[in-house]
Amino acid sequence: MTPVRVIVWGENRHEKIEEHVRKIYPDGMHETIADGIRENLGDGAVVRTVTLDDPEHGLTEEVLQDTDVLVWWGHAAHGDVADEVVERVHRHVLSGMGLIVLHSGHWSKIFMKLMGTSCTLRWRSEHDRELIWTVDPTHPIAEGVPHPLEIEEDEMYGEFFDIPAPDELIFISTFSGGEAFRSGCTFHRGHGKIFYFRPGDQDYPTYHHKDVRRVIANGVKWARTVRPERAAPVLLRYETGEFFKGAGYTGPLG
Repeated sequence: MTPVRVIVWGENRHEKIEEHVRKIYPDGMHETIADGIRENLGDGAVVRTVTLDDPEHGLTEEVLQDTDVLVWWGHAAHGDVADEVVERVHRHVLSGMGLIVLHSGHWSKIFMKLMGTSCTLRWRSEHDRELIWTVDPTHPIAEGVPHPLEIEEDEMYGEFFDIPAPDELIFISTFSGGEAFRSGCTFHRGHGKIFYFRPGDQDYPTYHHKDVRRVIANGVKWARTVRPERAAPVLLRYETGEFFKGAGYTGPLG
């Protein structure tokens, strides 16, 4: 199999304006995330990074056509993402591009559009210990992940998390305040596969954590489509006895 083609999209705002974040991620969070995928997948992946400030946010039609899996991290500038780029990414996901949404990407335009809900949750940032418990140990995203995965310090997310019921729940997190959260969820939209993974506030070195990096890399492998070509689901009209090739359909009166 050819290497999976990965784009890591980073908002790259905190690293520019907050010195303590820049110390943790001197090359940007997106580069640290990309390094973790390279570290785990090796020659099995070709990984590139783009950021919000790139032309068309780095997500041109040509780039997306050449991408098997898009990894998304955003937080402070969700509103700065152009709607036409969101529509473009949405179309590619429905056509079979994989999408990994990390941490505060739960409130990104693209994730909310794909979920169809508010994607709101409870949160606090008090240097919480997080334990990530594997509830589906047979899932490929959980391969090689310790049970539980311990993160010494990170931001807390808690229920209620306003998302549709996941197709698969792989991980749940618990925190020092007693909260619980569905922290590893998969969804299918059209021909595309989506994995949401909770950890990764910018104030903590979470994306240097070897097991967090493993989960993200496993997610990338899982989200790659097995379909031979990228194509959006379409509505076709079939005659009786015709099984393989329908006719184009232009609308309810077509």
